[in-house]
Amino acid sequence: MGQDRVTIVDVARVAGVSKGAVSFALNQRPGVAPETRARILQVADDLGWSPSQPARALSTSRAHAFGLVIARPPAILSEDAFFPAFIAGIEAELQPSGYALVLQVVQQAQELDGYRRLVRDRRVDGVFLTDLRMRDRRIPLLESLSLPAVTLNRLRTGSSFPAISLDDTPAVMAAVRHLIDLGHRDIAHVAGPAHYVHGAARRAAWERALTEAGLPHGPLVQGHFSARGGALATRRLLDLPSPPTAIVYASDIMAIAGLAAARERSLDVPRDVSIVGFDDTPLAAHVHPALTTARADVLGWGRAATRALTALAAGHGQPDVDCAPAKLILRDSTGPPRRDSRHERAAVTGTAPSKARQQSTVTKQGSRR
Repeated sequence: MGQDRVTIVDVARVAGVSKGAVSFALNQRPGVAPETRARILQVADDLGWSPSQPARALSTSRAHAFGLVIARPPAILSEDAFFPAFIAGIEAELQPSGYALVLQVVQQAQELDGYRRLVRDRRVDGVFLTDLRMRDRRIPLLESLSLPAVTLNRLRTGSSFPAISLDDTPAVMAAVRHLIDLGHRDIAHVAGPAHYVHGAARRAAWERALTEAGLPHGPLVQGHFSARGGALATRRLLDLPSPPTAIVYASDIMAIAGLAAARERSLDVPRDVSIVGFDDTPLAAHVHPALTTARADVLGWGRAATRALTALAAGHGQPDVDCAPAKLILRDSTGPPRRDSRHERAAVTGTAPSKARQQSTVTKQGSRR
C-alpha cells in the first residue's frame, strides 16, 4: 500500500466483501457471519489497518455534541416544517444528557466538506443523516471517517449505519383510496425531488394505490418541496386539456400553494378539485378549506434518532428502528368530484378499501361538507 494509510476500502477489496460489511465487523455490529467477521479482522490486521486519527480522537475524547448538516437552498429550507419539528425532538432528548446539537446549513457542493470539518475539528461524536438520497455519497464518506451516524429511513442498497425509519406509504395509499372511494378516477401527484428517498417513496405509494385499484397513473409533476414549486406544478396540471379532479401533494407547503393556485382559476376546492397534502403542519388545519393531509410524528422521530445515535456513539450496537407510520387526516379539502365535470370517470368496481384496512391509517378531524 506504500505510504498511504490503509482504509476500509482496502480491507474490503482484499477481503472480497462490501465496505458496509467491513464497517460492521470493525465496529462490532451484528449482521456479519462469524466466519466473514473473522476473515475481515484478519485482513485488517494483515494490512495494518487502524482508525483514522480524528476517529481515534473521537473515541477517546468526547465532544458531547451531535451534528446535523442540511444541504438545501435557504429559500426552500425556510418553508420546510420538517426540520423545526425534527430538531425539537433532538433537543428534547439531548437536554437531560448535556449534549449539544451542532447545526450546519451548507450548499450542496460543500456538503461533504461539512462532514469532514466536523471530524477534523473533533466537534461531534456522531451525525444525523436526513434527506437520504437514492445514491448517497455521505454513507461511504462517513464509513471511511469511522464517524457514528444514523440515517432517517433505509437505503435500498444497504448501509452499515442504523436506520430510524418512518413509513409514508400507508398514509399516501390511504389518501389515494379515499379519493377513489369519493369517485375520483383521475388523480395527479405533485412530487418532491426524485433523488430523495422519501420523495421517491411517496410517489411509489401513489402509483401502487392506483395500480391496485385498476386505475391508470394520473399526471405527475415535480414540485421541489417549495410553495413556488407547488404553485407552478398545480398551474401545469390545471392547464391540461383534461385536468385531474384530485391532486395528492408530497408536502403541505406545496398543497397549500396548490389551494391558492386553484382559487386563482376561480375553482372551488373540493368541488372542482380535491387536494391532499403531507406533513400535517400547524397551518394545515387553519387554511380554507382545512387541508386533508398525512400526519407523521416528526418530533418523536427526532427523539428516536437521538436515542439511537447516543447509544451508537457510546460504542453500543444499535439495531434499525421503525417508528409509527404516518396516518391520513381527513378534513375539508377532499370531496366527491362534480357530477357535471367533463373529467368524471366511470365507476370502477371492487376498488373500495375495507374498513379494517383504513382503520390504522385514517383519522377523521373536523367537519365535512
